[in-house]
Amino acid sequence: MSSFEFLYDDSETTNIRYVSFFTDHSRFDLAIVHSNRFFGKSLILDLQNGRCAIVGKDDLDEPGYLEYAFGLSESAAEELKDFLDQIVV
Repeated sequence: MSSFEFLYDDSETTNIRYVSFFTDHSRFDLAIVHSNRFFGKSLILDLQNGRCAIVGKDDLDEPGYLEYAFGLSESAAEELKDFLDQIVV
């Protein structure tokens, strides 16, 4: 039997927002988890491709971050950024 050394094992109540929207070129199905973890950032899950990233305002300003994190084209990442700018603190 394996022995586990936990770094942490916490439970908390979170606020999760599920949102689907489309633009002229893309469709997004997201779960947005607001938690006390991640230094105030949100956990964004792309339900279409299974990718997720911890995203804050500073990350939205980082060139190429959304493209890399979610495997998006530059234009799709710009559309996602436009949406996330409204909800990420």
